[in-house]
Amino acid sequence: MKLGAIPGKLVMIGGAEDRTGECKILREFVRLAGGCHSRIAVITVASERPAEVGASYVKIFERLGAEHARVFQVSTRDDSNSRNTVEALDKVTAVFFTGGNQVRITSLLGGTRMDTALHKRHEEGMVLGGTSAGASMMSSTMIVGGMPETTLRLGIVELGPGMEFIPGVVIDQHFEERGRLRRLLSAVAQHPHQLGLGIDEDTALVVSEGQFEVIGEGTVTVIDAGALIYTNLSELKKNEILALSGIRLHIFPAGYRFDMQRRKLLLNADPARPGADKT
Repeated sequence: MKLGAIPGKLVMIGGAEDRTGECKILREFVRLAGGCHSRIAVITVASERPAEVGASYVKIFERLGAEHARVFQVSTRDDSNSRNTVEALDKVTAVFFTGGNQVRITSLLGGTRMDTALHKRHEEGMVLGGTSAGASMMSSTMIVGGMPETTLRLGIVELGPGMEFIPGVVIDQHFEERGRLRRLLSAVAQHPHQLGLGIDEDTALVVSEGQFEVIGEGTVTVIDAGALIYTNLSELKKNEILALSGIRLHIFPAGYRFDMQRRKLLLNADPARPGADKT
């Protein structure tokens, strides 16, 4: 990291964001990326239809005022180690990861020259965004799978390493729409030092310097096991049911801000305008 550099903002979207109307979230991403001066790379590695999905986002970003948007073709680890790909990252102001399968992102990018370049550019101020799988992969520990209705049973939630753009959290998406509270509770029970962040559809977190603000139409659920009083986790065998006591739960709509390091809501002096710290 360059001396005095501030890492770029992260825009983590819960999936199914508005792409045809006002496009609040994607419009904010373009603004953060530099507005009419923004140059955006779209990475579709998670998608089963990369050409179609990539072209759609390029069109949207340019319609929302980006100077330039292009798809970075990454389908093999050779692509992720390509000098041309790495050098092209030096010319963009933001990178956006589309949805799909988050394991494809980590397996094709993890440990490559592109992975190193993405972290370096982000640490120097480049904005990173992602929707659905593109949001889940940003944490150090990533949810890989697990059916919501069975996931308070030990061993049902599958966890793996993420891309480590944001430490200390586990992220789940399509949260309210797919009933994933139990899934995230189970993940946090196994990693109580990490915050669980459940992001609804058409909702996003804008993260900067250890704090986030909610934007969009839904809510963000924060699960904090720091004050956990009791769990039977160490006594269980696979498929047995978890007991949890003392979990803190926060739910925030658009405009609310939260300090992830202090695990504290940032209140506003004016209750009608959430989002500014009054402390």
